[in-house]
Amino acid sequence: MAIVHVRIDERLIHGQVAMVWTNTVGASRIIVANDEAVRDDMIIAALKISKPAGVKLSILSRNKAVEKIGNGAYDDDRVFLIFQNVKDAAYCVEKGLKLTHINVGNVSQKHGGVPIKKSVALTKADIEQINGMMRMGIRITAQMLPTESDQSISEYIKAAVKE
Repeated sequence: MAIVHVRIDERLIHGQVAMVWTNTVGASRIIVANDEAVRDDMIIAALKISKPAGVKLSILSRNKAVEKIGNGAYDDDRVFLIFQNVKDAAYCVEKGLKLTHINVGNVSQKHGGVPIKKSVALTKADIEQINGMMRMGIRITAQMLPTESDQSISEYIKAAVKE
């Protein structure tokens, strides 16, 4: 499969993604899969400016991402797939996108959210969706940077829910 890394990051493409993660995983293409981004000219312009030079960018709806990745449209690329939220990742998996690993990088505090680490706060719905994807065999971590521990997100969730 062409996917070399999958990240949930509400900021989509920013400094850490553009420079650190893209280089670390050796991505030749970034795919942003988000229904709002694909329809918003301001977001599209910001994403185009933010992507690293020499790296291709595709901004797709969730359904189009599932379709195109599933049909092998990017098999010649090293794809870094970015979702803005847990819901988008879970939706794509439910629609048949085959993923082995997801890194949750940045999810800010929302009403009802529980901080599980400095950069990640999850709602009950997020945790249920993450648990569902893990039951499907997808390994899910919570790393802001590649140098952080890649332990399962379930360890962070267990520690945060105990408190």
